[in-house]
Amino acid sequence: LGSTWQDADQKDDLRRIFDGRTKNWKSLDYVAGWFMKAAEYGTHTATTSAFVSTNSICQGQQVPFLWPTLFQVGQQIIFAHTSFKWANLATHNAGVTVVIVGISNRAADVRRLISIDDSGEMVLREAENINAYLVAGSNIIVDKAMRPLTQVSIMEFGNKADDGGHLTLSGSQVESLQLSQQANRKFIKQFIGSKEFINGETRYCIWVTDADREQAESEPALAKQIDLVKRARLGSKDAYARSLAARPHQFKTPRLAEHHVIVTPRVSSENRPYLPVGLMSNGAVIGDRNFALYDAPLWNMALIASRLHWVWIGTVCVRLEMRFSYSNTLGWNTFPVPPLTEKQKSDLTACAEAILLAREAHFPATIADLYDPENMPDKLRAAHDRNDETLERIYIGRRFRNDTERLEHLFNLYTKMTTKVRAVQ
Repeated sequence: LGSTWQDADQKDDLRRIFDGRTKNWKSLDYVAGWFMKAAEYGTHTATTSAFVSTNSICQGQQVPFLWPTLFQVGQQIIFAHTSFKWANLATHNAGVTVVIVGISNRAADVRRLISIDDSGEMVLREAENINAYLVAGSNIIVDKAMRPLTQVSIMEFGNKADDGGHLTLSGSQVESLQLSQQANRKFIKQFIGSKEFINGETRYCIWVTDADREQAESEPALAKQIDLVKRARLGSKDAYARSLAARPHQFKTPRLAEHHVIVTPRVSSENRPYLPVGLMSNGAVIGDRNFALYDAPLWNMALIASRLHWVWIGTVCVRLEMRFSYSNTLGWNTFPVPPLTEKQKSDLTACAEAILLAREAHFPATIADLYDPENMPDKLRAAHDRNDETLERIYIGRRFRNDTERLEHLFNLYTKMTTKVRAVQ
């Protein structure tokens, strides 16, 4: 059970085990308690323990909350099997993605790491050390970074409305406003939340600048919506939300691109072979269920659309159930990217354009349609494959053999990047 679904007794179990060891124990998965109990037993005698666990224990926020505590009492990972699908024989079959992790307080000259390669074959490797992300490498923890560690563009949250639902509208609600064509063109814009982006759903929003507020409020229907926003904000328990009642005609964080915006949803399915990412015009309002790179060079999209980035996000970011929960500070800002030449940026830009053109050829298919793993169009898959090859050759001069090799290289690069940053500071 993840932290959200634990009852009071289960929370009390974790409190008894972790209180005084880590201040973030309330956010731990329940299975973390078994790891800690095994580690405590190991403080009295030489032990080796192993668990089949949901793979979240070695991803995202669970890693800095749990594993330093285990390492501090002398435990080390001596063998592991990376993520794989597993179903038990219970009446209510629990189909989950799991890892197998063996921990011990006894020194091991060789650690064994088992993974599944891209062809589905099991691969056994020996390593000097296995870290908490189940990667052969040093015991490094990926920390949030408030700015990118490399030359990538700044990624921000999309626009948060905080409007009581009165600035965002369905198509029928827009029609019911009965605005003139001129007012409709000026004050109604396409709104892109994560559902709209992934599933092609249509939604709109009222968009009014400070300079145009008086004109907008001369339209009775718009004036009514703006007043409803004001009332909703004044009724909020949050002091900052109440302060926003002074400008009820606007989103909490209003921003449009000058030219274009690269969009990636904050939460998406782990079953797609690539993260959903796309390009929107400067007229679209990006909602806060997405992250946005406003007017960023298109080669940034090629990075997000790569298998390398999929692997990084799936490892270092938090999961919601098993879905990817994207983070700009933990996933994008920390993503290891080597210095890029202008030629390499140009090549990646061409790759991103090829992906967009391959999608356009299947209009009006949605992201959900196009990235169904069983039905992904051949030309789109080929465009992504070209993007992966172009990017991976920048990293190591060839294609990576599998996701395990991708992760190992990314962690090595991250270690060098962060060591360099600390040395400069």
